[in-house]
Amino acid sequence: MKVAIMLYNGITALDAIGPYEVFAGVKGNEVKFVAKDKGLIKLDSKMGYLHADFSFSEVTSADILVVPGCCPPNYKSLMNDEDTLNWIRKIHKTTKWTTSVCTGSLILSAAGLLKGLKATSHWSSLDLLQSLGAIPTDERVVRQGKIVTAAGVSSGIDMALQLVAWESGEEMSKSIQLLMEYDPMPPFDTGSLKKAPASMVEQLRAMLQKLENKEPEL
Repeated sequence: MKVAIMLYNGITALDAIGPYEVFAGVKGNEVKFVAKDKGLIKLDSKMGYLHADFSFSEVTSADILVVPGCCPPNYKSLMNDEDTLNWIRKIHKTTKWTTSVCTGSLILSAAGLLKGLKATSHWSSLDLLQSLGAIPTDERVVRQGKIVTAAGVSSGIDMALQLVAWESGEEMSKSIQLLMEYDPMPPFDTGSLKKAPASMVEQLRAMLQKLENKEPEL
């Protein structure tokens, strides 16, 4: 299958690289990193880069589109960039699966693809997702027709494994999971709102809100 992973300055690396590792494990898949302009793409950490080998003008169709997320307030620029939104709409017309990871669902919403649909995002962005017309849920992976949204960062791996299972069978997906040794055993049990202490949640909400109020640096 032809997989297009959209890149942009300020992206969260694992949102893109997690699905890449899964899709690249399927023989015959062609995975492309695509951006408005090809070249180096600065990460949200400002400590490294990904590389877009293709520009929007060079990729006009895909079987799978992946729209990764980013930290606030970087997604604001993408949500108001008509070149980006028009490319997403154009590719969506050709896809078998249109997907997002983390706050990538905000970008899909800005493109008008999630109106009235159940969708997920990073837990801190669910209210914003709702304001854009989607029906927010805290599920880890959500399918609505051919649109699949994944929650925060690491859930992109889960989403990609699920897509491989749908397309190539569970055995293929299980084999890729084993090759990746994707068997999470985190040292702490604070990976969701339901498990984290309320004080930690509030502290992080306050920090993210401060970031949200800043101007994008893209």
